Formats: sequence, structure tokens, C-alpha cells
Amino acid sequence: MENQTVNEGKTAAIIAYITIFGTIIAYILNAGKKNSFASFHIRQMIGLFLLSMVNKYVVYDMLGATAGWIFGVFLFFLWIVGFIGATQGEEKKAPFVGEYFQKWFAGI
Repeated sequence: MENQTVNEGKTAAIIAYITIFGTIIAYILNAGKKNSFASFHIRQMIGLFLLSMVNKYVVYDMLGATAGWIFGVFLFFLWIVGFIGATQGEEKKAPFVGEYFQKWFAGI
């Protein structure tokens, strides 16, 4: 990826990882220019947010607090991988699920 593209989208990519409100702000910031680097990280964070909702409303309720906690730690690890990738200017996909996020949210 071009260095200029990364530099232009880095702020929005980092903001995307600061809660769902940051993701919405990053989406709005990226709506006009459609920076590919920022879009990549916005898609990753939307996917992580949806997985966290699945954890909260499905895993905790059906499998219990221990399973929900373990899945939550796994999601936190995925968030760390994405956030570090955004700060370093790299497109690091979340392990196991990042490829799916890129396909499912390709319109973003």
C-alpha cells in the first residue's frame, strides 16, 4: 500500500478502534475520500463490534459467564492486533475472522 494512502487514512483508522462511536466517526470521516487503508480498519472494527454483541447476547446467555469471558479475552486480542496494525500503518487482518469481515463489509 502506498505510504501516502496510509498517512491520509491513519487517523481515521486509529479512531475506528475507539469504541463504536469512534467507528461511526471514522466512517463519516472516510465517506468522502474512501481511503482504502481507513476502510480496511473500519471493516475490521465493525466485525469486531458485531462479534462482541454476539458474545454479550448469545455466548453469555447460552453458554455462561466463563465462556463469555474467554470469548471476550479472544475479542480483546483481536482488537489489539487491529489497533497495533492501524498505528503501525499496516493492514493486519484479525486472525480467523478478518478475511470474512473484509468480504462481508466490502461496501464500506
